[in-house]
Parts: sequence; C-alpha cells; structure tokens
Amino acid sequence: MNRFVRGFLVLMLFIIFGIGSLILSFVLIPAGGIFIKGRKKREYFSHFIHKLWAWYTGVLISVGLIKIAKHNVEQMKGKIIVATHPSFIDIVILIGIYDNSLCLTKKEILNNFYMKNIVKNVYIPNNVELDEFKEICKEALNDDYNIVIFPTGTRTVEGEDLKIHKGAAALQIDTGADIVPVKIECDYPFLQKNRPVYDAGERVITYTITQLEPIKLSQFSEKSEIKLRKEISEKIKHEFMS
Repeated sequence: MNRFVRGFLVLMLFIIFGIGSLILSFVLIPAGGIFIKGRKKREYFSHFIHKLWAWYTGVLISVGLIKIAKHNVEQMKGKIIVATHPSFIDIVILIGIYDNSLCLTKKEILNNFYMKNIVKNVYIPNNVELDEFKEICKEALNDDYNIVIFPTGTRTVEGEDLKIHKGAAALQIDTGADIVPVKIECDYPFLQKNRPVYDAGERVITYTITQLEPIKLSQFSEKSEIKLRKEISEKIKHEFMS
C-alpha cells in the first residue's frame, strides 16, 4: 500500500471517529442516561466505549495501517496504569485493551465539542479542587476501575529525556493502589508530535504494548511524602527506560 493511500485511509478513519464521537456524545449517551443512572451509567458506558474503541483499533488493523503486539498484557482491576505516550491514539488503544478503565484528562478535552459527554463517563477531570479530585479517584479505584495516566503529560519525542510528573505517585500515596507501568512503543513516528496526521508511512506500523511488573507502595521505605513521590516517579521512569 503506497503512502498516498495510507494517508487517505488515516484521514477517512479520523472523520469516522469524529462522526462516531458526535453520535455517541449527543445521541447514545444522553438517551442511555434517561434509563441508566448513577454508578451504573459510568459502568455501562465505560464498558461500551471499551468495546467501541477496541472495534476502532481493530479497523485500523484490518485496513493494514497498524498491527499490535502485546506482551504480558492481562486484565486488571483497581490499578493506576501509567503509560508511555508516543502517539495520538494511545488512549484509544489502551481503553480498547483494558476494560473498566478511566483516563485522567487535561481540562482542554473537557471543552472539546466532540468529546465532552464521553469525557464525563470514561475520563477523570484534573481541573477540580485537589480534595475533590482525590475523592473521585479513590471512589473509582474502590469500584475496581483502573485509572490510566500518561505521566509525561504530553506526547513524547524519541530521543528526548522523559520528564515524569508526580501525579501518579501522589495518587498511589493517597490511595495505596498499585502502579502498573505499560510501555507503548511504535516503530514509525505515526501520529506523533510535530508530524502530519496523514503521514502513515508505506508499511504496516507496529505498536508494541508491554505490561510491566506492578510498582507497590510497600516497596518504598521513605517516610517523607515529598521524597516518596520523587522515588516513585524515578521508579516509573526507570521502568519506562529499561
């Protein structure tokens, strides 16, 4: 498949994703909300979006744009999933893989016209007061949801030093939940920062998803919270770099 055809397919699939997000956000979710209330609503729609994004990832695979190689990937519950973030579709791939997962999101996505109703059901906003944020996260983890965090905060560029924000570490200290590092590696700079959306190369692009051993709070002996956050963050970086 030549570069032009691959680029055209990417643009078409992004249009399909946008239309699907509109239908989901403004038709299916509001209609479902009439009959499903409270925690059941989040449970139903998080599972539905998991299935939907797994299907969308499957379409990317079936048309020959990407393939996904999984290593040690297992379903989990009540974990803090920290992942590397090389490309734009990382969250779609991860939610498609891991059921019962919510994602920490930047406030800009909360104002996205296409995504705002979806965000309410599979994302946790980070623009609320700290105490409220902690309570939302604790409730989600206690309800056996995973929380997906990209600790670099933005898409990474190969060769640059990884800068790990301490949010995941602070959340682990506050909740005691295990952190599970997941490495996402891509063998072509597809949908990466400062690259055109339509640049899909001339061959099938491989995403390698590797689930690493959990990082447990009990592994650390440091008592100072500030130093403990630093130690946990350094451990996450070490796992990503190894």
